[in-house]
Amino acid sequence: MQKHKIALITDSTNDLPQALRVQYAITVVPLTIVWGGQPYLDGVDLQAEDFYKRLAVDPDHPTTSQPSPGDFLKAFEKVKKEGAEGIVVITISSAMSGTMESARSAAQNFNIPVHIIDSRSNSMSLGWQLLACARAREAGADLSGIIAAAEAVRTQSHYHIVLDTMEYLFKGGRIAGAAKFLNGVLKVKPQIRVNHQSGLVEPIDISRTRARALESLYSGFFKKLDTSRPMRIAVLHNNAPEEAQALADKIIAEFKPVELIIGIVSPVLGVHTGPRAIALCGYSEA
Repeated sequence: MQKHKIALITDSTNDLPQALRVQYAITVVPLTIVWGGQPYLDGVDLQAEDFYKRLAVDPDHPTTSQPSPGDFLKAFEKVKKEGAEGIVVITISSAMSGTMESARSAAQNFNIPVHIIDSRSNSMSLGWQLLACARAREAGADLSGIIAAAEAVRTQSHYHIVLDTMEYLFKGGRIAGAAKFLNGVLKVKPQIRVNHQSGLVEPIDISRTRARALESLYSGFFKKLDTSRPMRIAVLHNNAPEEAQALADKIIAEFKPVELIIGIVSPVLGVHTGPRAIALCGYSEA
């Protein structure tokens, strides 16, 4: 049975640790990875650690696909059967995926209210919005209060990623051949960020070495935050746990955030960012 009258549903790009999904009764609708002609449900049939190990050696590049409206409809029907009287859905940026449109199609004419929020991001930027909604719900917020909690976090959020290689952007057809040539010559380590207004990814910086790239990630990210206020920070990695832990230790020692999460990035996002990417994602409380 649903212990809440308002159910929370998201997709598998949220990157919240499983324990928090369970604690806050968050329902996840997985995206799909197609690899070697075989479909895998993200985080269900294909776990992150196994995915990144295979990605590093398999010459066949996987592709991804969004959930169908039917997948969301099944989730809606499940939470309604468990007692939900309303549903809030938060999805990966509509500028990155058609997932939100699938949810919207499923919500049409559904017989309890469904409110859909575009996170305008993914990974723990989506995850932090989910946590804010869940915690507002726990505190007794109504539907408008739950929605406002997500919006407040999104407007304060920053999400920066360092890629170990541009190879996987090339394989996915995301950047031009001239940039591919540049990467082959310089072996650059690009830093990108999510724009939480457009919901798109933008370039920030390029470093020649991984060490410099991680230094740039750290300094650039914390320049964006008001470090005098309580901060909630996620350190994310594409199967680089030791570096992620070292970064988390440094953050705790220097900034003492009120909450810090270390997490591995979902396979469906790792298809485009590749092994050993490292990211910082979080916000300062208003």
